[in-house]
Amino acid sequence: MNEDTFNMEIRKYLKIVGVTSQREIEHAVLKAVEAGKLNGSETLEIKMTLEAPAVGISHCIKGKIALE
Repeated sequence: MNEDTFNMEIRKYLKIVGVTSQREIEHAVLKAVEAGKLNGSETLEIKMTLEAPAVGISHCIKGKIALE
């Protein structure tokens, strides 16, 4: 295994995950505010699950995102 290549591949994947996740969260929140489901001052509980079945990873990362 080439550790430099492995590290760069992880970083590329995580960049895609970060950018895509931010876009999806922003879109969903804006849509919910427009529909009246959120008023825009909530703190949202959020979680993401990282899975890599080939190596036995299933890890849930929980957090909160304040809208105001």
